[in-house]
Amino acid sequence: MKSVRNGAYYQLRLMPGEEIMETLAGFVRSHRIRSGSLTAIGAAEDVTLGCFDPKTKAYHKRTFKGDHEVAALVGNVAWVGKNPVCHIHAVISTPRLATFAGHLFSGTVTVTLEVALVPGPRRLARKPDPLSGLNLLALP
Repeated sequence: MKSVRNGAYYQLRLMPGEEIMETLAGFVRSHRIRSGSLTAIGAAEDVTLGCFDPKTKAYHKRTFKGDHEVAALVGNVAWVGKNPVCHIHAVISTPRLATFAGHLFSGTVTVTLEVALVPGPRRLARKPDPLSGLNLLALP
């Protein structure tokens, strides 16, 4: 990954072979980013997306093999204890331009992933929500 501070935000370029979620979490940890929002575009393979089912309190997941365009990626940054969490949703498209969207679990960059990460000054945490069972933003 390559990165540069560009005024109020970081511009990142993930490289082929980098796992998206691991790379972003590593950047957040190493740069001590307390919270933030991010957007990205690029290309990835073996992308796993999910949709949460509130009745079963579980994700329905699907992995998309092969190269896909990352048409849009949007998310936020917070922490669960000492671990950074990048909560990201993605829209990907196939070579035939069929699109799929959902919660991003994983994916490997094939060409590039260009990310704009805007850090926030306040550390935000995620805490277990008794209704959903998910770690949701713990806001005052």
